[in-house]
Amino acid sequence: MNTLSLVRFVAKPIVLLVCMIPLLHAAGDVYGITGTLGANPIENLQDRFGNWGLRFMLIALAVTPLRKLTGWNWLTRFRRMLGLFAFFYVLLHFVVWLVLDRGIAFGPAWDYVFEDLFERPFITIGFAALLILLALTATSTAAMRRRLGRSWQKLHNWVYVAAVLGVWHYWWQVKLDASEPAIYATILGVLLGYRVWARKTAARAPTSQRT
Repeated sequence: MNTLSLVRFVAKPIVLLVCMIPLLHAAGDVYGITGTLGANPIENLQDRFGNWGLRFMLIALAVTPLRKLTGWNWLTRFRRMLGLFAFFYVLLHFVVWLVLDRGIAFGPAWDYVFEDLFERPFITIGFAALLILLALTATSTAAMRRRLGRSWQKLHNWVYVAAVLGVWHYWWQVKLDASEPAIYATILGVLLGYRVWARKTAARAPTSQRT
């Protein structure tokens, strides 16, 4: 079995199952199988899904640097999956807030939702990040990439904006200890800094070395 077949038929299913573990763990805690959600279950679920959304976003952004540093080109075959899981967990974070925290499922609470979206800055930028990820997810297929042509890459560069907004959202959300969002911010800074460095290095390289 060659490398591509190994990635497609063995590694991808394993990564898919690993990416589902946070959801399965949360479901287990909801039903008291794997643990509990603590004194504030809604906040617990929100935080879990939001954190995992950020983690998967950063892992997806780490694919390109790892590929370039190691020469393992097959890593790119996991990037779309990781990006989709980032959107999936961020969406769950939003749905828990919308349905359980704001109570949409239990009555007409849209006034409170819109008030939060437009008057609480950390929610505004978090929602903006979700909309960007929604656009990237909707255009992530090979067919959409062919249809958009060169515009596809310009659109998907907005993932960097979504990542910054996501970390910013988390930083503003915490009230006391900002050590965890600081870790995410540091990792994101390294990933973005590497891209700036790599682009400048490529621009300075002789033409013969770029081809």
